[in-house]
Amino acid sequence: MIRNLVKITVLPFMIGLLSLGNISEKEREFTKTEDFSQYSTEGLDLFYTAPLPEETLQDVIPSYFPLALTGQMYIGFKEALAFKESQGNYFSINTFGYLGKYQFGASTLDLIGIKNTKNFIKNPALQEKAFLLNTSRNKWVLRRDIKRYSGKWVGGVKITESGILAAAHLAGPGSVKLFLRSGGETSFNDAFGTSIESYLRKFSGYDVSFVQAVKRPRLGDIW
Repeated sequence: MIRNLVKITVLPFMIGLLSLGNISEKEREFTKTEDFSQYSTEGLDLFYTAPLPEETLQDVIPSYFPLALTGQMYIGFKEALAFKESQGNYFSINTFGYLGKYQFGASTLDLIGIKNTKNFIKNPALQEKAFLLNTSRNKWVLRRDIKRYSGKWVGGVKITESGILAAAHLAGPGSVKLFLRSGGETSFNDAFGTSIESYLRKFSGYDVSFVQAVKRPRLGDIW
């Protein structure tokens, strides 16, 4: 029994070894590992990456700043806000004339030096710059309120820096100040019924430390 088992186990192994000796030189040449050290792509024009849909990140964020800022960081914040405003559509104009991915009003654009709304709606890169500039301005206006109220509860809402900045995008920084300083008694709803409280809740907890507080931001301030 054991002798037969040894024959059954060893015989296929021996056949395999014998078959290795019958591999042709051509087959050996085919299966050997190629040495690629002699090859180089130097001097070739290689295009392996497609542009981002926004075509803007390098314009909006310094080259030394990681592009993997998603989730709860700046890019996650602005994309979540954009989806709420327009479902991320750069070419959206609502029934009240608010423009683009972030639904800017003409008066807000004027504050940051953008006069030509026809050019603005056609220019995704400009829209991204406008969002950063306006958020920087709002952060300056609300800098003391951010410091004073972050982590506290006002009007049944826990206050965070990102929530304040989102609410300022909705209602303007002045309305956010009134809400916070009145203990939530003085609120604001936009034409669609969206409230400051809803933005304070929905966009809370993002890390927006990337955004600098700038008193009078202009397009030339973008890197």
